[in-house]
Amino acid sequence: MREIQKIELRQLEISDFKNLTESMKAAYENWSGGWWDEHHIQKLIDIFPEGQLVIVADDEIAGCALSLIVDYDKFGDNHTYAKITGNYSFSTHDPNGDVIYGIEVFIKPGFRGLRLGRRLYDARKELCENLNLEAVVFGGRIPNYHKYSNELTPRQYIDQVKLKQLYDPTLTFQLSNDFHVNKVIKGYMPGDDESEDYAVLLEWNNIYYVEQEPQLSDQKKVVRLGLIQWQMRPYNGIDELFEQIEFFVDAVSGYKSDFALFPEFFNAPLMAKYNHLSEAEAIRKLAEFTEEIRERFSKLAISYNVNIITGSMPKMDGPKLYNVGFLCRRDGTFEEYTKMHVTPDEAKYWGLTGGDTVKVYETDCGPIGVLICYDVEFPELPRILANDGMNILFVPFLTDTQNGYSRVRYCARARAIENECYVAIAGSVGNLPKVENMDIQFAQSVVFTPCDFAFPTTGIKAEATANTEMILVADVDLDLLWTLHNKGAVRNLKDRRTDVYDIQLKKK
Repeated sequence: MREIQKIELRQLEISDFKNLTESMKAAYENWSGGWWDEHHIQKLIDIFPEGQLVIVADDEIAGCALSLIVDYDKFGDNHTYAKITGNYSFSTHDPNGDVIYGIEVFIKPGFRGLRLGRRLYDARKELCENLNLEAVVFGGRIPNYHKYSNELTPRQYIDQVKLKQLYDPTLTFQLSNDFHVNKVIKGYMPGDDESEDYAVLLEWNNIYYVEQEPQLSDQKKVVRLGLIQWQMRPYNGIDELFEQIEFFVDAVSGYKSDFALFPEFFNAPLMAKYNHLSEAEAIRKLAEFTEEIRERFSKLAISYNVNIITGSMPKMDGPKLYNVGFLCRRDGTFEEYTKMHVTPDEAKYWGLTGGDTVKVYETDCGPIGVLICYDVEFPELPRILANDGMNILFVPFLTDTQNGYSRVRYCARARAIENECYVAIAGSVGNLPKVENMDIQFAQSVVFTPCDFAFPTTGIKAEATANTEMILVADVDLDLLWTLHNKGAVRNLKDRRTDVYDIQLKKK
């Protein structure tokens, strides 16, 4: 056994990187995957320095343990290494999480047999206790399994290791350190040929964990939605338009709604004054009202104590024309959202340009998303929003035919199921004979839910009467979404194979 003059357990420093790389390569000489790059180590040190530990023996890194804190309910037991690490970006680290997740432990050959691994695990456990976290969890390799895979299933192999009938250099050690097996995961870390791509999900529970007292929160759990199914009719100017707008805001506020949703281009009647112009010129005239409309909506949101999603309206930005709307919060703040996908007719007749931003908006009722009409027909956008925590998706729309409406309706319904969220759609009805390209409208506003036992069997919480001016008021329970995410009959978000595919925004 190697003699050591000096040994130290301490936090990893970026100056250790060269020494660390040499030790990693020696520890994983049979591993075909890559090693941690310097930017990975720097990121871990930046976000969770106390979770990155090394044992230094006579100026050599003899062992290392790297870890994150995660909100384990977001991942559950059926995850991959790539998913739990955010595809190696460590974006999954959550200082307010409940579990220390181990992403790396190794002992350099030549230092094995000195119980250094035990020191690292004990230090992790102590950190878990000090931070008052529930557990230490990690996916462990079973590197000797390839020797027995032709005759034993992973379960049989693990059982024999537990009974000490077989020896596995990793699992045997982990079991002796008070970790218990929760699950066997296939495809946890592709490329681990020794383990035949299997991993064992191991857990150590902190018996000293004290559950924190729930804090009072301003965020509501049951949220009331007010959808305005808007009748297109002539208006003599913006004041008359806002008489009707305020009537509806007052109505949904009277029912104590948390949100009021208006349709796409609900203000199109104001274009009647410019019907002698081309379609492209008329809509640019309509864009001149947008800033005033936003200001008036913000005042209504405050005075009627309701968050207003203003549907959409045209807006000029330099020479380009966009289809935008506003989230006017009842605290007086607002944010702008932009339609990303422009339909062929919108490009042809109006010269609209698509935006390039999709984001989740924080409200006093939790995170929401807003997509304008055609955007909901592209499943990538709601999935990006769901990945960022969206609970409710609002879709203001404008469709002239039942065909167009059906596209919006059935795509929105699918988005609720696949993203485990609520989706509210609101459109306009009636006709505008004196506005070119806006002759007729067809709509039936709906609140869609996921499809599971806690929700309506049809996935429809409430729906308006088709082609009739009215409001639709419905309550949605956010706690039911949490239950669905973690205990649903199927779990569309958790069961995604992010080891095979993924969706992400491109950097601008």
